Amino acid sequence: MLNCAIAEGMKREDFMNLPAPIDTIDDLQAIPADEFFSLHEFLDEKLGPGFGVRVGQQMKIEDYGVLGLSWRTCSWAGEIFERSERYFKLLSNTFMWQIKEEGNLSHVHLNREAHRRGLELSTEASLSATVVVLQAMTEKPIFPTQVAFKHDPPTDLSSYKEAFQCPIYFNQPHYSITYKTSDLRTRTAKADSSINQFLVQRVEEETNGLEVSGSKLAFDVEKLITDALPSGIPSIHYIAEQVGMSNRTLTRRLSDAGISYRDLIKKTQEGVATYLLKKSSRSIAEIAFETGFSEQSAFNRAFKRWTGLSPVEFRKS
Repeated sequence: MLNCAIAEGMKREDFMNLPAPIDTIDDLQAIPADEFFSLHEFLDEKLGPGFGVRVGQQMKIEDYGVLGLSWRTCSWAGEIFERSERYFKLLSNTFMWQIKEEGNLSHVHLNREAHRRGLELSTEASLSATVVVLQAMTEKPIFPTQVAFKHDPPTDLSSYKEAFQCPIYFNQPHYSITYKTSDLRTRTAKADSSINQFLVQRVEEETNGLEVSGSKLAFDVEKLITDALPSGIPSIHYIAEQVGMSNRTLTRRLSDAGISYRDLIKKTQEGVATYLLKKSSRSIAEIAFETGFSEQSAFNRAFKRWTGLSPVEFRKS
């Protein structure tokens, strides 16, 4: 927000008297929600209607930390909202996403009560950023079919029209952004790349009269499980669909390699967890989510079974 405000003509000196002065921002892990909403109100007053929307348009996936990291491995566009339900409490405790399908449309609700103007402005930024993130994930010009806000309309809608490029409604019962369901099921660019590479290898091997070895298949399935874990433990049906096999065939081929799907899930979870504990500074809670757990306590117990150490003890060792 501060960078965008400076780009629109404000000076660093304008922000030296904030509760968290601009020179200290890079060293902070978090700020109180009230300070965040107050800054929205201050900048809206200084820079005019639509500033929050313009901020949303400048957001990059890297700006979301571990949440953005998890988005990079989504298989389809709408999966980012499923991951956001799991991860968003690591980024903010003020709202939650929820998808409601209705025929050919999917309404993505942002559940929050706007008890002050700054919260309304923050919501505008979040819905605006959604458009940018989905386009970045799919590398396609996906736009919503409508956007709804619970609050009154601003005096100038130009920033809103440019960002959303669809009908925009105010004084509605919910904050929401609506997409064609087919657009939310669009493959992400990364998923197309990794899965297509795997399938092309299979086609070439079968064309040459070869069969993918069990160990090679297990390795590739492990990569797909790793990508899927931030959304929770993937079902064998989901993985089988990705590799173009039936559940039964995939189970048999893994069995030929001397491993079960359940064993492969455990092996992948343990591998991801130990790597992140060794090589990253992410919190235990973040690593728990990355390995498919919805609660840190469950991750702690599982990790102790795998290694004989708690995650904290393992990291210290």
